[in-house]
Amino acid sequence: MFKPLRRLYNWTLRIAAHKHAVWWLAGISFIESSIFPIPPDVALMPMCIAERDKAFRYATVCTVSSVVGGLFGYAIGYFLFESIGSHILAFYGLTHEFDVFKEKFNDWGAWIVFVSGCAPIPYKVITIASGVTRLNLFIFTIASAAGRGLRFYLLAGLLWKYGKPIQTFIEKYLEHLTILFLVLLIGGFIALKYLL
Repeated sequence: MFKPLRRLYNWTLRIAAHKHAVWWLAGISFIESSIFPIPPDVALMPMCIAERDKAFRYATVCTVSSVVGGLFGYAIGYFLFESIGSHILAFYGLTHEFDVFKEKFNDWGAWIVFVSGCAPIPYKVITIASGVTRLNLFIFTIASAAGRGLRFYLLAGLLWKYGKPIQTFIEKYLEHLTILFLVLLIGGFIALKYLL
């Protein structure tokens, strides 16, 4: 059952040192901030493990790409909510909750953006909501950079400092960690549904 997962993990470690790996990381970080459901941590972790000396460079790529992707999500909410943004919210089952929530969004918007940038809450929904509610763009950008940066630099720092033991731990408990990651991801969606 978990053999494909183990193969995927080994493949990711192999390509982490590839000359184009950083572009894949940037692309995943960008698109996750507006439409893609899988967070960039999935690519960041094995890349930091494979090349610990580049961990903070990878965190920077993740942060910058994610914030730029967040601005794209903001633009979807601001300019294209009816044609695109509403469909993304419907895909995640958050349309009704969003309608109720958007009235109060700007009161707590900066904190919501920051927390969703750090936590396993779907960041893309928050970026679109920020555009729809016209959250101040400067505040949105600063909160995104702070939240995303905290998340990715903390992860990179841990992997840089404890890389080999963490790699051994991940390889030993890969299946369990994957299940935990999926539970947290689904839990983030459920939490967002109830927060909205």
